[in-house]
Amino acid sequence: MYKWFLAWRYLHTKLIAFFGIASVTLCVAMVLVVMSVMGGFLDTIRERSRGLHSEIVLDTGTLQGFPYYEEFQQYLQDNHKDVVSVTTPVIYTYGIFRVPATTYTRPSRVVGMRLNEYAQVNDFKQGLHYEHYFPGTTRLGPQRMPIGGIDDKQRLVLPADLEAANARWRESETDAEKKSEYTAHPYEMAMYPPYVTTQYPANRVYAFGDEGPGYVGPENSGVIIGCDLLNDRRNDGDFDRHLARGADIALTLMPISPAGNVTGEPPVRLPLRYVDDSRTGIFEIDDLCIYVDLDMLQHKLAMDPQTLADGGMTKARVNQLLISLRSGTDLETGKAIVAAAWEKFQESLGDQPSMTDMQLLSGVDVMTWEDLQRPFIQAVEKEKVLVTILFSLISLVAMALVGCVFYMIVEKKTRDIGILKAIGASARGVAGLFVAYALAVGICGAVLGTTLGVVFVWNINDIQAFLAALNPQLRVWSPEVYSFDKIPEIVNTWDALGVGVVAVLASVAGSIIPATIAGLIWPVKALRYE
Repeated sequence: MYKWFLAWRYLHTKLIAFFGIASVTLCVAMVLVVMSVMGGFLDTIRERSRGLHSEIVLDTGTLQGFPYYEEFQQYLQDNHKDVVSVTTPVIYTYGIFRVPATTYTRPSRVVGMRLNEYAQVNDFKQGLHYEHYFPGTTRLGPQRMPIGGIDDKQRLVLPADLEAANARWRESETDAEKKSEYTAHPYEMAMYPPYVTTQYPANRVYAFGDEGPGYVGPENSGVIIGCDLLNDRRNDGDFDRHLARGADIALTLMPISPAGNVTGEPPVRLPLRYVDDSRTGIFEIDDLCIYVDLDMLQHKLAMDPQTLADGGMTKARVNQLLISLRSGTDLETGKAIVAAAWEKFQESLGDQPSMTDMQLLSGVDVMTWEDLQRPFIQAVEKEKVLVTILFSLISLVAMALVGCVFYMIVEKKTRDIGILKAIGASARGVAGLFVAYALAVGICGAVLGTTLGVVFVWNINDIQAFLAALNPQLRVWSPEVYSFDKIPEIVNTWDALGVGVVAVLASVAGSIIPATIAGLIWPVKALRYE
């Protein structure tokens, strides 16, 4: 019992112990912050990667795509409906994105999809800006430009369907603070007069007399644009939108033949209408991708059935087939079932496919979303392990410092050791006293370090914003470099416990040698000390 009594007394009466506690605290906090940020980075990659894809993806990795996807969809429905839930095709290509009213021109990755089906296999719809505040109004089909007006009470009024959609959002929204932010419609919903053709100021509102709000202009297919491709990101992570919903967008594409050659036709120029912007949270995607209707894009790229010189027809092509598995289906099991089904399906085609189609079909890979992102995920996993090891090695300083602290304590407490041994304390008991002392130091340091690390991680983005406000050069996290628009701020409970336990064990290990020395001191020599 005396061991714990003296350990506690030494702990709160000897200033030197606080150096040991401080070293353990700082090392625990440092390792925990690194592990949490890197772990959060890895978890975010996994979460976002899963949200961008379905569980299973058929992909050729080429721009010309592959045929017979519709037949395979039906094959899965007929033979594996107990495993497969939803399937939807996707086309991807590259084009030139332009805002006609300005000189703004950018390269872009064009994704063709069926929005309703696409939203069932991944989390794409959750990142749509206008769909959140005006649910059910974001669509990719042909549509005209919405225009707004001001009523007799000087309130902004939108077309009836947008007003009704916004009312539905207000009824469903439970966060009073968010509701209060949008007591009026978002400023970018202010529409333009029909006669404006050169500039579209997003922050002005126009009245239209008796006509009132409505729709004007030609019907153009809708386009959803990556938020970083179109908007300016503010320091708080939100965006300044300079283009109002319904603005004209131009897109230039180059059709590619099944053999992978440019068709020889002039570039396809598409007039589109801006209907929403997408925020996946991954900068490389949000700064590059735009999303259009699959059937429209398929036709413009000549990937729909085409008439051959002999009177026959080519098969429609897509670049990907996304497959969602039913709840409870293991990912690898689902992949094996779909891969086997794809092989059997190709065999069932017999001699139907042409030589070119056979080559395209042979290039199709069946992958999970993890397979698609594995190189990136594995790279981050290795970085996390490497950085954690490096900072853990640095943290060995805590163990060395604890050893030095206890060696000095043993030197100063030689007479106390002699008295303890003189009244019957054993060598093991004296050594146990200093081990208990180190255990108390380790526990205090681990608790304080964990608390400090958790608080720091939870507020890491606010801390960065504060430093950046003092000096922009102190902004260490850039979405252009690190992909995500903010630093991960999640602490894994098991990581925190693991770091704390290791810190306590390291403190105890650092005290072993001084404790052993204390236990071996002879009572007579100790009492004659000085």
